[in-house]
Amino acid sequence: MTSKVEHVLVRTAPSGEPLVVERGGHQWLVAEEPLRWFERTNWWERERRMPRGQGRIDVEVWRVQARLGRNPRSDLATMELERDLAGGGWRLRPAA
Repeated sequence: MTSKVEHVLVRTAPSGEPLVVERGGHQWLVAEEPLRWFERTNWWERERRMPRGQGRIDVEVWRVQARLGRNPRSDLATMELERDLAGGGWRLRPAA
């Protein structure tokens, strides 16, 4: 069973670290230090063709804890974000 992919807008620091996640017309400000890792995936699970010059795809993933807007009383929401290396966009992973 496949889950629907949700694309989000992410503003980042010059280092590439997410600062703000725009989702559903709302801004979520990253409130804690995010965690980054890379996962190796099979190219055929993501693409119709193997990307030129690559035999594998490493996916960059960030786990962030963010607050809705600038409200300091807003509960923290945990989100896992994938950076689309081909297009530069971002996807929100479905909650487990």
